[in-house]
Amino acid sequence: MIRISTIFIAICMVLVAASLGLVLHTVAGFNGTESAIVALTALTFLILYNAVSMRLRDRSDVGGQIADLSRGTADLARQVAEFGRRLAAVESRLVSANSASSDRIQAVVGEINELGVLVKQLAVSVAGHEDLLAQGAAAAASRPDPEPPSEPAVAAEQAAPIVARPAPAAAARPAAAAIAAEAASPSRNQPQLLAAVKNAVEENRLDIYLQPMVTLPQRKVRFYEAVTRLRDDRDQILAADDFIPIAEAGGLIGKIDHMVMLRCIQVLRRLMVRNKDVGVFCNVSAATLGNAANFAQCLDFLEANRALAPSFVLEFKQATFRNLRPTEIENLAALSQRGYRFSIDHVTDLRIEPRDLADRGVRFIKVPAALLLDPKQSSTSDIHPSDLSDLLGRFGIDLIAEKIEGERAVVDLLDYDVRFGQGFLFAPPRPLRPEGASATGGATPNKESGSPNGPSNPVPMASQAAEPPMRATGNAALARRAAGPG
Repeated sequence: MIRISTIFIAICMVLVAASLGLVLHTVAGFNGTESAIVALTALTFLILYNAVSMRLRDRSDVGGQIADLSRGTADLARQVAEFGRRLAAVESRLVSANSASSDRIQAVVGEINELGVLVKQLAVSVAGHEDLLAQGAAAAASRPDPEPPSEPAVAAEQAAPIVARPAPAAAARPAAAAIAAEAASPSRNQPQLLAAVKNAVEENRLDIYLQPMVTLPQRKVRFYEAVTRLRDDRDQILAADDFIPIAEAGGLIGKIDHMVMLRCIQVLRRLMVRNKDVGVFCNVSAATLGNAANFAQCLDFLEANRALAPSFVLEFKQATFRNLRPTEIENLAALSQRGYRFSIDHVTDLRIEPRDLADRGVRFIKVPAALLLDPKQSSTSDIHPSDLSDLLGRFGIDLIAEKIEGERAVVDLLDYDVRFGQGFLFAPPRPLRPEGASATGGATPNKESGSPNGPSNPVPMASQAAEPPMRATGNAALARRAAGPG
């Protein structure tokens, strides 16, 4: 685009040339042709002069611009060199930091691998000692004198101070036989059993037993499961599997669940006085979840105790979650909105959809140890049992292995990355101590630790059958044997 100054100069040159020709024609007497030739000549001269002067001026301007560009290029080169030096310094620091971090990570990985090997060796050693102790127990069973309680039994008593301590007279009785004796009930027909359940509920003969869930491999008590027992008019124990179907058929399960929730909340408050990180699992029937009146009563109670929701886990059967109706789904959502978490037990197969369960508020799944360790499950389920814990963990669900009865099962479950365990190996279900009793009643000094058996409330209720002490198993017993006498 032509600049305005150039156009103005061109107009001026034309005017000057035309004026010169006109002056020559009027004053000097030149004719029109001569005047035009002189005017054109003058215009040509002016154009040439203007072109030469502009070229010289442009040359001087270009020289200045080239000098400025040279100075700018030099400055840019110096800045680039400075940035290059700084980048090289940063790269050297990153390389040194990465090498140092890699060395530290390798050292940590090596230590972790060594610890894993040591833990496995310790677990194998414990399993071997368990076998030796089993043989020794079989040999000592014929002796008339009862054996004193073992260290794991004392440790379990310290971990659960509000649980009734087993009576000394039953110390030598096996755990399975004790539970069978507790659950034994005389043969009755359905109307008699329904009448016994109804009388037990009306007279508040409902007992709560607690069974701990421990972390693996540390075996630290993290949760308790509340197990319900009813006593008839002759103080004979009715196990849950015996009275729950009868109670559901007779419309009593809602009242039982409400009573159990009340007892579990009381137990949780007592436990949290000593340990804020403890939790309680409470079983809820599918009939309560689907009955509008019963669920409304339970929901009002749980709403009033909403502050304990993070530590109070509601447990349902796997069949219940697989056959949820729209009303039950809404009720579960109402509980989840109030902060309550859910657990699934009575798992019969490993066909589990963790995403759907997590969306409905499930945070724990209890699978029998025998089912996890069954080789047939790898072919019948969608995922190998050894990968189940990692899969559930991606959706915020913890896997709990239940019904663990031997040390070898613990060794195998550690390879499956199972974080929690429950079973008779750690502790059987034990009845609660009654509230309001002496804090030191029933405490027995621990000869090895030099301290009493922790704060405890008094002796168990007379109607509860005593549980046997656990055998000397676990890391504490192994350390005690390794330390030797004295």
